Amino acid sequence: MNRPSAVTEAMTLLETSIHPRNHLAFLSQHEVDRLINRTDETLYPLIRSCALAVLNSGVATDDSLGLFAQYPEFDMEFERHPRGLQVTLKNAPAQAFVDGALIETIHDQLFAVLRDLSHSSDIRQDLHALSSRDCSNLVFQLLRNAKVLESNRQLSCIVCWGGHSVNQAEYDYSQAVGQELGLRRLDICTGCGPGAMKGPMRGAIYAHKRQKHTRGRFIGISEPGIIAAEPPNGMVSELVIMPDIEKRLEAFVRIAHGIVIFPGGAGTIEEILYLLAILGDSRNSGDPLPVVLTGPASSRPTIQAYIEFLTLTLGAEAVSRITTIIGDPVGVAEHIQRGLAEVKNYRLAANDAYYFNWTMHIPSTLLSPFVPTHESMLALDLDKEQQPQNLACELRRLFSGIVAGNVKTEIRRSIDSQGPFEIKADSQLVAAIEQLLNRLINEKRMKMDGDYRPCYKIISTR
Repeated sequence: MNRPSAVTEAMTLLETSIHPRNHLAFLSQHEVDRLINRTDETLYPLIRSCALAVLNSGVATDDSLGLFAQYPEFDMEFERHPRGLQVTLKNAPAQAFVDGALIETIHDQLFAVLRDLSHSSDIRQDLHALSSRDCSNLVFQLLRNAKVLESNRQLSCIVCWGGHSVNQAEYDYSQAVGQELGLRRLDICTGCGPGAMKGPMRGAIYAHKRQKHTRGRFIGISEPGIIAAEPPNGMVSELVIMPDIEKRLEAFVRIAHGIVIFPGGAGTIEEILYLLAILGDSRNSGDPLPVVLTGPASSRPTIQAYIEFLTLTLGAEAVSRITTIIGDPVGVAEHIQRGLAEVKNYRLAANDAYYFNWTMHIPSTLLSPFVPTHESMLALDLDKEQQPQNLACELRRLFSGIVAGNVKTEIRRSIDSQGPFEIKADSQLVAAIEQLLNRLINEKRMKMDGDYRPCYKIISTR
């Protein structure tokens, strides 16, 4: 059997049973009971969709409807076992197995799904009511529960953002940057999907082998709607699923010692806006977190378009926190390496942890979960006559909604039935937003599979 890298005709394994091991085996009796009895009506459908995505690990797609339609008979059953839990998979994707045994990383990712979704299910209904402190504590608890946080480790976690749909030159470049970071024994954390999320990990794995560095980490952080649309890439060794996109983004910035941003689509713009809204807060002015926007020489026009959009909407001062480096993987790694020394000194002076940036202040607007609906997208405050930090938060929601409309199953169904989101903005912002989105569409950054049909319609208010 050839292992597919894209959606192909489905082959399934009729039935097999698996058990958790190491820290993934630690589920409470309450969590086990809830899985066995399916007492939480919302939990099992969520687990099923995320588990099916994980079982398709390595398949490069953003068409969740097409992917999941191939496995209508897939099911999971749970039984109590001396080792804590037995999971029986029925009609699972055959590509996840070798000689009838589940691939090791997929095995661990599958139980990571159970661990994280079970752990966060108790508070899922109350996420909107959480205070800023409670949000950060929840992110910390989920990362600690996943064994991502290590108190005895030096500063080494580099978060890499970038598109799932990139061209070959950009993928190769992201891999080259990952190799340079890996040669410096740095760890990689991404959104765990394909494209520019896979490239840095693949490059760093090779570099770690060259350096005989055996403690390298490849952390993927996702959330249920995203992972169901974008299966994890095959490089991820540690998977964490946050309850929503806001907790996912907070997890990135809390554990990052440096951030590298590659070209991408609406999701990458969302991440940049989220970061600039934080760094633009005066309470974070002293935080020296190094941020690099980079790509191959062929991507210079795209990167310049990002900068022009951000400068026009948020101002030059906000954009000044980003360092742009074009076509120079070594230069990117050297800039990050220098920045780590400043981050270390800052954390020491602030008496803050190396493994979790508690001192960074995140505006409350970025913490509250934004659920994109036709009503909430229409209600966005896209007026340039407001503080850049506030506008960055609103623009972040806009691009988050577009991402959801592009890839999330339930949102796509809503758009199919009600039509595209209507988004109102003042004329200056309309021109800037449309220009950027049209570029992303023309460069095929919005969708990997098939032709892209916009999930939005932008209307000028004046």
